[in-house]
Amino acid sequence: MNRKLLKAENPFSLRPCGHNNEQNHVKNLRPNSFLDLDIVPTAIVYCEANFTKSDGKTANGLIRHSSNFRILSIIDSEMAGLDSGYALDNKRNGIPIYSSLNEAFEMANESPNFFIYGLAHANGLLSHLDRQVMLEAMSLGMNIVNGLHQYLNDDPEFIAASKKYGVSLYDIRRPINKGDLQVFRDIIKEVPCPRVAVMGTDCAIGKRTTAVTLSNALASYGLKVVFIATGQTGVIQGAPYGLVMDSIPAQFCPGELEAVIHRAYQIEKPDIVIIEGQGALSHPAFSTSAMILRGSAPNAVILQHAPHRKERVDFADMPMPKLSSEIDLIERFSQTKVIGICINHEAMNDADIEEYTYRYSKDFSIPVTDALSRSSMFLVHMILVKFPHLRIKTPTLQ
Repeated sequence: MNRKLLKAENPFSLRPCGHNNEQNHVKNLRPNSFLDLDIVPTAIVYCEANFTKSDGKTANGLIRHSSNFRILSIIDSEMAGLDSGYALDNKRNGIPIYSSLNEAFEMANESPNFFIYGLAHANGLLSHLDRQVMLEAMSLGMNIVNGLHQYLNDDPEFIAASKKYGVSLYDIRRPINKGDLQVFRDIIKEVPCPRVAVMGTDCAIGKRTTAVTLSNALASYGLKVVFIATGQTGVIQGAPYGLVMDSIPAQFCPGELEAVIHRAYQIEKPDIVIIEGQGALSHPAFSTSAMILRGSAPNAVILQHAPHRKERVDFADMPMPKLSSEIDLIERFSQTKVIGICINHEAMNDADIEEYTYRYSKDFSIPVTDALSRSSMFLVHMILVKFPHLRIKTPTLQ
């Protein structure tokens, strides 16, 4: 990835949010800040008791993909001793899981530049233990990346520690100034290339993973692709274009999203834009799906679904919607078509994946695949069936 472009567009790579103004802060930066490094900085990711689980989705995502950081290790005492890639996807990646910050720090072959909070709790708040671990990381010279709604730059204890140890605090979800927010202007119609949104039937169901996998697959095929991140994990991973939808007042969400897509198109002139979905359109607790569909006005949707998931994440008494009802709702609401289904294979074996792939293909007459366990060619096929003008005579897909 072009590091200069990343610094120009990634919302939190320009400067840390918070109490220091940029001029004064830059003078006091330690060499471990990635603001002034030409190399990708190192990071330890904290995901105590939640790695591979839905609340650990930020850590899960960083293990699968990160251009902003080189991940040294994961902290999760319940999985200590395992290879993180094997624990997550049965594919070893050489990134170990340790039981504590002290162990992760001592076992690192090089100084970690960053401590990333890899949990995404429903309440968005830090526990007492989490606070203590973060403060300890700061004492070891690590900058902090925080994706919660609780802002460290508003916390006197963290502000004091930041000054004491000369490290930076990055609150990824901190809203931008209200005076800079944009309402919807219908400039999305000035983006002529296909726009495909990856939506889902629940939160933490794999929308971002599928969107990133699809983007990479299309790029390997030979197309110029822009991926639009809409959540804190995608931004932390290093998506050059994106925003954190649930940190923006609802009135401005569609306008801010269309502005990001419009800017990305003007700069990159891509063949296709892939937009990460959030939540689920049918979910009563979230509104971001509606904002994404309005702001991106997608030409097509790929729907992520977990066949064996019975209840919504964090809502034990709320059953999962039927796939058919979610498809109907999306198509009626956005006046577009669901062109493919992607399976989240949690609690499923290979035979289950094959069964549901066949069943859904037959029931809905659209392509079906699993982004993690099947070839990415199937994802590319979904796009080419809908947008045949994107076909390349001599594809380079591997």
